[in-house]
Amino acid sequence: MNYLQPERLDRLAREYALGTLAGPARRRFERVLQQSPAATLAVGVWQERLALLALGVAPLQPRAAVWAGLEQRLFTANASTPVQSAGPMGWLARIFSARSLGGALAGIALCVLVLRMQPGLIGMEPQLDALPQSYVGLLTDTSGKATLLASSRRQGRLLTVKLLQPIVVPAGRVAQLWALPKDGSAAFPVGVVPASGSGTIALADTSEKLFFNVARLAVSLESAAAKPGDKPTAEFVLSGHCVKLW
Repeated sequence: MNYLQPERLDRLAREYALGTLAGPARRRFERVLQQSPAATLAVGVWQERLALLALGVAPLQPRAAVWAGLEQRLFTANASTPVQSAGPMGWLARIFSARSLGGALAGIALCVLVLRMQPGLIGMEPQLDALPQSYVGLLTDTSGKATLLASSRRQGRLLTVKLLQPIVVPAGRVAQLWALPKDGSAAFPVGVVPASGSGTIALADTSEKLFFNVARLAVSLESAAAKPGDKPTAEFVLSGHCVKLW
């Protein structure tokens, strides 16, 4: 099976990031992740998407009575003894037990999260199953920790960058992003990235023309933003593969 076929890779990456890819299928895909930068980037993109969506879900705070019921069941001396509800309405008491209410609250939270991530499930808006055709780069620091996610539509003229962790940029320096061609020719400047958070870089041309022959992206700390024709003057502090997803 060709796991790197675009539609299949996108689906597997989405299910892996959601945690719904399980059993032998998950183990097989994890072996693909160890060998394929494209698969790693696809998972990184979906994890980033889902993380941002999850941040928008307001936390649900259970009522004080729910916590009191849980404490009583967990920490009292007879917590291990099943509660016997007397009378013909005992079944109703069991339904509204602290455990049941806790499970209901968890279910509500999960439903809210799923509907925020997949509004198309109930017809709120069209559901997009595949990533748009894009160039994507996942840059790591010198210790191998994922630090910068960069992506741009294939025919777009904007590069979106997201810092997965802040980078230290000394005063008087800028974090300059470079593109490294596949043929080993000189790196060329792409733009300046922020030290933290997110940002966009206006590209000199479409992503297709700029990144078609680019194998890697890298960041160095320069004294000023690089101009066309400039070359890196410092060691790269971040670097990673640049791949096309389609």
